Amino acid sequence: MKAEPITILIADDHPIYRQGLRQIIMADGALHVVAEADDGASALLQLRKLKPRIAVLDVEMPHKDGFALAREVRAQNLPIELIFLTMYRDEQFFNAALDLGVKGYLVKDSAPTEVIRAIKVVATGESFFSQSLTKLLHKRASRLSELMVEAPGLGLLTMAERRVLKHVAEGLTSKQIADELGISARTVEHHRAHIANKLDLKGSHALLQFALKHQTYL
Repeated sequence: MKAEPITILIADDHPIYRQGLRQIIMADGALHVVAEADDGASALLQLRKLKPRIAVLDVEMPHKDGFALAREVRAQNLPIELIFLTMYRDEQFFNAALDLGVKGYLVKDSAPTEVIRAIKVVATGESFFSQSLTKLLHKRASRLSELMVEAPGLGLLTMAERRVLKHVAEGLTSKQIADELGISARTVEHHRAHIANKLDLKGSHALLQFALKHQTYL
């Protein structure tokens, strides 16, 4: 029995690039593009409606960029894996994407075979990154190893909790954090309570003090 194709949404505000990417993907019989979008807002509507297995997103788009879209997908618990396809080899962008749970990160000059492979790998729940980003991946792994030595408590936290803690260190209120992450203020408060409990932090200022002390590793 033939397996169901992997369903994909492409979001990119450059129509020529988007159409070329569609042709590359549709040339593989195991893949099927179910929708396209030219901005983040319309992409989110399509993701909610169609729930494809994979969304291939440009980082820079009108209305909602790739990061805002990723936050919305996670906040709404949509069962969709994300791949960023971008011109940026910037370490900050790369780490921010991974912190949001983005499973694939490709640069736009990637070979067509690399794009196809990325989609198939990410569809299994694994991660895939452009070979040109290997240095950034190694640097991130080294930083995480250092974190476990210098700030072992952070290893107890989920990615969602670490994102909240990062914004606590920046001095944001729960409401501001909620707006930034696309979640409710109540959810932020739950995360703060769980962080304090996991790290055995007592007192109203203990969480902020911990966040500031370990800000380098967030």
